[in-house]
Amino acid sequence: MKRQKRDPLQRALSRGYQAGITGRSKEKCPYQSLNARSHWLGGWRQAIAERVLSPK
Repeated sequence: MKRQKRDPLQRALSRGYQAGITGRSKEKCPYQSLNARSHWLGGWRQAIAERVLSPK
């Protein structure tokens, strides 16, 4: 059975989330296309919000 590839926009969101959790700057976004970049930034913002709200 063939495996389907993950949705590229979902992958961008996930990678942005991982970047935000690790503390990377949003300026380090690797995507150039507007759609993928906006998904990456959405994941990044979500991770930053969780970092701010969660106690260390």
